[in-house]
Amino acid sequence: MPATDYQASSASFNVNVGRSILNLRRDQIHSMEADLELELEAFQRQVTERFADLCTAGVEDLLSLPWLRQLLDSFLCCQEEFRVILFNHRALLCRSPMDRLVSEYLERSVKALDVCNAIRDGIEQIRQWQKLIEIVLCALDNQNHKTLGEGQIRRAKKALIDLSIAMLDEKDSNSNAAAIAAHRNRSFGRNNASGSSSSSSNHNNHRSSGLAHFRSLSWSVSRSWSAARQLQAIGNNLVAPKGNELVASNGLAVSVFTMNWVLLLTMWALVAAIPCQDRGLQVHFYIPRQLVWAGPVLSVHERILEESKKRDRRNACGLLKEIHQIEKCTRLLSELPDSLHFPIMEEKEAEVRHKVQELSHVYLAIKEGLDPLEQQVREVFHRIVRSRTQTMTIPTSSVTN
Repeated sequence: MPATDYQASSASFNVNVGRSILNLRRDQIHSMEADLELELEAFQRQVTERFADLCTAGVEDLLSLPWLRQLLDSFLCCQEEFRVILFNHRALLCRSPMDRLVSEYLERSVKALDVCNAIRDGIEQIRQWQKLIEIVLCALDNQNHKTLGEGQIRRAKKALIDLSIAMLDEKDSNSNAAAIAAHRNRSFGRNNASGSSSSSSNHNNHRSSGLAHFRSLSWSVSRSWSAARQLQAIGNNLVAPKGNELVASNGLAVSVFTMNWVLLLTMWALVAAIPCQDRGLQVHFYIPRQLVWAGPVLSVHERILEESKKRDRRNACGLLKEIHQIEKCTRLLSELPDSLHFPIMEEKEAEVRHKVQELSHVYLAIKEGLDPLEQQVREVFHRIVRSRTQTMTIPTSSVTN
């Protein structure tokens, strides 16, 4: 074969091979982009469906222990799918703007860890209330006592007042504790004796200092830590990605924005429901309506906000439905002994028994729901830590595409 013919065929072969490689590379890129698009759509759809389910909860179910567990389950599922998306398309994480967006999300997730710690403190606080409720139920249990005596009523009354003191908001606990303790002394008819005035004063001071001591031991976050400020820090500069960021990230920036909002709303709802240090719900929520999940997420936010504005919930230590039921039951039971005369009439005793039955239902709901909720909060904490570690340790040298 002449040299010119060989060179021509060789050049033609190289061109064809080059075109084949380019076509193969182009097909791979199109396939990857198609896979990413499907994953992003599935992620957006999951967020939409899960928060739509949360939004359809009835009035009695919203902010209850089962509802909070459903919220945390939704967060865990969304977070896991988000982690998988980032891992599958880790090549994009090394480029702008994904490197910055992911870094900002990881910083927000670190702030969420403190919220989880504060929520676990709040759960422990509710567990202390549960012990006081158990004292009330044991004192007024009709299986142990056929008729209610004055001693049982006084024991239950004392536990109810201790419970009321424990449930006071931290900012006004000292003044309210003194007022409630004074009311308890009047209920027992001990406010007429001159010596009891000094005794009750010392008792009030002891109870106030004891309450403060319990609070100082219960918090795992620092005394200067603020749930309100932490939520604001998580929500700061949380804006939708720009057009050029969407193009540069092949749309992956939307998933980061979505997960940021899932994180913020979950932490915000926990702070709204569970007692924690310096609660506050003043976080600006703005989500572009064109996002498919915006409607359900904003609806959940609006429903919780409406609940917080109700007259009987404005000064509550937490919007958890079971906390509200405890407050109602203990208030009604605390009022009953003032009007009782011994021996108690059957009608009055039946009224007391009915209120005790209502309190026992709340007690069982807390007993069955509090431990699983705490386990989920712990799982959220560890899942955030693992996901953050895995994302930060993705080696750039292993990214070949």
